[in-house]
Amino acid sequence: MTKPIDTGRRDSFKKVLLGGAAFSTLSSFDLKQEKPYALKGNINHGVCHWCFRDYSLEDFCVEAKKIGIKGIDLIGPSNWHILKKHGLDSSMCNGAEISLTEGFGEVKYHEQLIKNYTEMIPKVAEAGYKNLICFSGNRRGMDDETGLKNCVIGLEKIIPIAEKHGVIIQMELLNSRVNHKDYLCDMSAFGIELCKRLGSENFKLLYDIYHMQIDEGDLIRSVQDNHQYFGHYHTAGNPGRNELDDTQEIYYPALMKAIVATGYKGYVSHEFLPKSDDKMAALAQGVQICDV
Repeated sequence: MTKPIDTGRRDSFKKVLLGGAAFSTLSSFDLKQEKPYALKGNINHGVCHWCFRDYSLEDFCVEAKKIGIKGIDLIGPSNWHILKKHGLDSSMCNGAEISLTEGFGEVKYHEQLIKNYTEMIPKVAEAGYKNLICFSGNRRGMDDETGLKNCVIGLEKIIPIAEKHGVIIQMELLNSRVNHKDYLCDMSAFGIELCKRLGSENFKLLYDIYHMQIDEGDLIRSVQDNHQYFGHYHTAGNPGRNELDDTQEIYYPALMKAIVATGYKGYVSHEFLPKSDDKMAALAQGVQICDV
């Protein structure tokens, strides 16, 4: 006997996409409107401009605000004036790091990193912002314990400065299986142990949902059990790092509900690469899917 196709979960996902004030097609969003779309207010939506480079930062700010975006991630001091002009937050500042591969995991980079962060942290605070990204860098043969010890040695030099200025240093969790081979902080357990050793509310993890789906999965349980260590979230569909729709495997509505249930008040920033020709409509779709 042919087994009937179970369309329940697929149809329920489509209802999420099509229900309420959402849409039937990407193009149904009127991005020419003046006011932002009405969102529920449980999620503070941000976005990474680098994923939408077809738009200048100036134009991107205008369009993102119409969707209800409140902050732009990974913007440094030279462009903060553009965000301020449009009333947008620099939701995750950058500009102190060396690179994704050269980070706090290797002592040879500490001198430069400590100088960079010592100079940048007061600038972030003076601008009225709160979050500043950092990276572990690559392993290059290190075991976890050596990497942890090295990270602590470097980070403990800048955490007191962050505490003084009310800035949160956030180390991003990146996958080492597909996109960032050899990255040190590639599992939430590593990052959580680092948080525990540093023992400061001014050091947290940027929990990138796409990356952690690849390297460890079990996303909702991770959020429920370890949310106190997660200071920021990034989204993207897996596989492919594309739209958050039903072409990929992460069920974002349930995950966002789990994040909201923890009492989280920070940003969920969208960091996916739209395949659609209408990239802003794709972003609007992602915001709507995650707006629980």
